[in-house]
Amino acid sequence: MIRPLGVLAPPDPEVARLKRRVTLASLAVALTLVALKLAASVMTGSVSILSSLVDSVSDSGASLVTLIAVRQAMRPADAHHRFGHGKAEPLAALGQALFVTGSALLLCVEAVRRLITPEPVGEGPVGIAVMIFAIVATLLLVRYQDRVIARTQSLAVGADRLHYVGDLLINLGVILSILLSQYGGVTEADPVIAALIALHLIRGAWKIARGALDALMDRELPEAERAEIRKIVLAVPGVRGMHDLRTRSSSVHTFIQLHLELDAAAPLADAHGVADRVETLLHARYPDAEVITHLDPKGVAEFVPTFR
Repeated sequence: MIRPLGVLAPPDPEVARLKRRVTLASLAVALTLVALKLAASVMTGSVSILSSLVDSVSDSGASLVTLIAVRQAMRPADAHHRFGHGKAEPLAALGQALFVTGSALLLCVEAVRRLITPEPVGEGPVGIAVMIFAIVATLLLVRYQDRVIARTQSLAVGADRLHYVGDLLINLGVILSILLSQYGGVTEADPVIAALIALHLIRGAWKIARGALDALMDRELPEAERAEIRKIVLAVPGVRGMHDLRTRSSSVHTFIQLHLELDAAAPLADAHGVADRVETLLHARYPDAEVITHLDPKGVAEFVPTFR
């Protein structure tokens, strides 16, 4: 049964459930760590713990935005959004990147201030205990996110995961900072490590922003996937060639458009049957896709755009 032209498949309920659960888990972990790190920051006065607190606050905001975006993106297409709502995910990811960048820049300012005016770090055991708890909680969350991403390919969940992978390094850095500052007498370690953490956050934000912009600007699918589409199409009996393949993804749905080259003398019903078989095979490979085919007689000259 061929899906009607212009009708997107409804979002997979299981995928929607997985996305909702993982984003709720992310938000719960982030809020828990915010509370613990706030207490540890007040008790120790460590700017490294403050940097980790800033990161957890940004994680909380990002996870909340991701939760809202995932719910919006999984809504089915409607009369006003015929291509669905999938771009809510990359839009949220771009917002996350901007938020993290701003937080990291503020953190850099605080680190420079602490370098100019050093302040002692106290209550080292408390800070270390909080960071160890944060590492364990974050590891469990990242493993859960990995399983969900493997099943859903969610851009928003992937962006959220990037935050928490960075957190693992950040929390290890904070532990090192406390050890060097309180027990090694290296007072500069705390603000220096905080600045390195901020630079790491900015680097991660750039990666998130680049992926989000690719989706928002309708970047083509990776060449390996485009090659697979060509292989599927050209293997269909009756297809003599293809050209002008156009692809894009909204994170939730994939959109595939192409021109099929068929025998010029083929009856319309036969040509339509070939196109139906092509669309059926592509839908089998990309269940979330909208596939649009245009039929051309083989050998008829047609302008085909070329790009560098």
